[in-house]
Amino acid sequence: MGTAYGDWLREQRELAGMTQQQLADAAVMTRSHIAHIEAGRRIPSKEDARRLDQALNTGNVLSSFLPRDDTTVADRFAAALQLEQQATMIREFASSLVPGIFQTETYARAVMRTAFPPWSEEECDRFVVTRLERSKILTDPVTPVVWALLDEAVFRRPVGGKDAMAAQIMHIIRLVEDERARVHVLPLGLGAHPLMPGMVTLMWFEDQPPVAYSEGLSVSKVHDSPAVVQRLQGAYDLALSDALPLKESLALMRATAKEYGHHD
Repeated sequence: MGTAYGDWLREQRELAGMTQQQLADAAVMTRSHIAHIEAGRRIPSKEDARRLDQALNTGNVLSSFLPRDDTTVADRFAAALQLEQQATMIREFASSLVPGIFQTETYARAVMRTAFPPWSEEECDRFVVTRLERSKILTDPVTPVVWALLDEAVFRRPVGGKDAMAAQIMHIIRLVEDERARVHVLPLGLGAHPLMPGMVTLMWFEDQPPVAYSEGLSVSKVHDSPAVVQRLQGAYDLALSDALPLKESLALMRATAKEYGHHD
């Protein structure tokens, strides 16, 4: 969808005799954002599409060409994946699973073995490769800045068995110790908190407003509405205020890894 939309936008811009910079100025956007859309690396928000239609005098053609809300979970995840690769700051929340960019290969395979209907080995292999590719954003020493707010249940559930879980926790600890990520734990004793219903990812960028991505068992959505993103940010901040400080979070992770059999 992203490439088709980008091709259409480029065609309309060229018919109008405009450069990317001229279109960006007219639509109150950045030239790099226009370039990302035309290259298929980013799908514009509804507001972006409305401004592009206005700048190009195309009625509502570009707005109506956007993906509908009933696109598949896979399509929406693909859009979120593109955004994740371009983000300058990412804040993750998970209540039951380690976020994808932190997952080890063994942990990721164990997650996929629980899929229903069952996935073939070939499908699992493709998934794991994609998941490990996502984690490469953490090889950059600076960008993106990554924070994670994880429910203690994420660490208490032995996904893949004790050895796999110990290795997974130590992988997260090393990312924190290398100052590549900051992780805070929401202790089970806290009880209810505002992020309990699902998984949330908040993302910030150099050249566009922040977006959010939420995911459930069979529902996922990229949120670009400022009101929705602000509400999710507020819920994240509220939950973070109840989380353990960084040092205490690390201590809990280390203790849990030892319970699974890890030895320093």
